[in-house]
Amino acid sequence: MKLAAIGVLSFVGMTGVFAQELKEKQKSDQKEIYTPKNTKKEQLAAPAKTKEELPLDDRGKYIYYEVVIRKGKTKEELIQLAKAYFKSDSGPKVNLLEKDSLYTGKGKLIINKTAFVLTRPSGEVRYQLYLDFKEGKYRFWLTDFNFIRYQRDRYGNFVPATSIGLPLERKPGKLNASEWTAYLRATTKEAQEFAAQLKQGMLADTAIIQPAAKEIPVQSTKNQKW
Repeated sequence: MKLAAIGVLSFVGMTGVFAQELKEKQKSDQKEIYTPKNTKKEQLAAPAKTKEELPLDDRGKYIYYEVVIRKGKTKEELIQLAKAYFKSDSGPKVNLLEKDSLYTGKGKLIINKTAFVLTRPSGEVRYQLYLDFKEGKYRFWLTDFNFIRYQRDRYGNFVPATSIGLPLERKPGKLNASEWTAYLRATTKEAQEFAAQLKQGMLADTAIIQPAAKEIPVQSTKNQKW
């Protein structure tokens, strides 16, 4: 009887030890299950890639610059093609002026804003255009970008709210930083579109030579018999 009792007590004691070990193991497993595998830093999503924006030139001004190769075209042919393009209906409203072997002009890019599926102009960006020509190639760049916000007039038309533009390089306040970034990206997109259309307009196979103006005869009425 004593041996049986000792055996029972030993079995109960071992059972208690196994139960305690099993309980501790379950707690340990629970900790492993509920402990996050990643740190807070690892759980943060990677920042989205910033959309392409215009670079800055050596003056600290935003610029869109491009060199285009046109083999077989003379300098004069390229100049005439550019003049014809900007005078055409498909070209932007830019009046080219020759200055120190460069052609310059001023224009504007319309910045649109979409809200509730409706698109409306929110402002315009005025720019300075430069064109330079050589044998078989030309280059152009847009710079000196100034933004002018639009407002509605009494007739419901969107018109400039002021005649003085804000340089795109000016750092905006914290409240409208995201809106200003949107203007920068929209300007980049519009400048790229401007470049694509200009290059397309310069793809004519033959130069468009403007006909020389006919000399208007001078008719004098002095000492004329009639």
